[in-house]
Amino acid sequence: MTFLRPKFRHPDAPKNTLGYTRQFYEGALSTLCAGCGHDSISGAIIQACFDMNIEPHRIAKLSGIGCSSKTPTYFLGNSHGFNSVHGRMPSVATGAILANRDLIYLGVSGDGDTASIGMGQFVHAIRRNLNIVYIVMNNGCYGLTKGQDSATADIGSVGKGGAANQFQNIDLCGLALELGATFVGRSFSGDKEQLVPMIQAALAHRGFAFIDVLSPCVTFNNNKGSTKSYDYVREHIEATAAVDYVPYKSEITTQYTEGSSKVIKMHDDSLVELHKLAPGWDPADRNSAFQRLHGARAKGEILTGIIYLDPDTRDLHEMLDTVDRPLNTLAEDDLFPGLDALAKINAENR
Repeated sequence: MTFLRPKFRHPDAPKNTLGYTRQFYEGALSTLCAGCGHDSISGAIIQACFDMNIEPHRIAKLSGIGCSSKTPTYFLGNSHGFNSVHGRMPSVATGAILANRDLIYLGVSGDGDTASIGMGQFVHAIRRNLNIVYIVMNNGCYGLTKGQDSATADIGSVGKGGAANQFQNIDLCGLALELGATFVGRSFSGDKEQLVPMIQAALAHRGFAFIDVLSPCVTFNNNKGSTKSYDYVREHIEATAAVDYVPYKSEITTQYTEGSSKVIKMHDDSLVELHKLAPGWDPADRNSAFQRLHGARAKGEILTGIIYLDPDTRDLHEMLDTVDRPLNTLAEDDLFPGLDALAKINAENR
């Protein structure tokens, strides 16, 4: 049995403006369970990068431990990759981002990897506003260790073993908002039309872009009584708004559908268009986002869409006023500028 993809593709397969087919953005064949929501998320990442014409060698994909953290093997096979230890992906990402600001960073984690052992790492990545897209593939259980409830499992949710979870869940979107994340979104692995433009918007964002993706575990948490099953999520989804992403290189046009809409301009001049906004909700206002999130929870809804977005942010490099070049490009003259430069620095701090 092989886990390598066949090299043959249709000769007329569509190409992006870089001349690459979608195949160039794929990875190895998945070894996850058939029907796993994680594979759909991998497909959405592939589609988003293909559509945005991103050169794969400009992306660094990082992960921890868990079913979700296996997925970087299955997408962007021509990109940089680093699989770290359990819960420690954010600290590895921090070092990589500080060392090379020219790459696009994509962190993939799970509900156990982020909400349990990696919670302390997750918290500080947010407060430092790392320039990273951080995707949590959230299935509410530990798939690699036979389906125990994770910290994101809803109270009362019933796993495959038949026991109801007794503990209050950790809402990662609410936590990210509270900690000051500058981009917060939630989606469902089965909703490609929403997830792909959301990933594109996150890739265009400068700062910490968090996406919580509900991703049913078909083996341990897709049963009747589970609040993370395919049927339950489909029945309880409430979208904040339809999401469109318009890259800055395209002709920018806006089509307003019936109802209210909002267009947010990103730092690179691309546009995020949110159509049919929920009443009383402003995605650019943190308090409004909190109220919308809490209101949905009180009604038993699973709120999806871009919940909060602040395009005018300062990432970690701007806060620290770091050099505008990757560290590996600095020569000896840059690192040791001489006694005159040292004297000038000392004089400025007297």
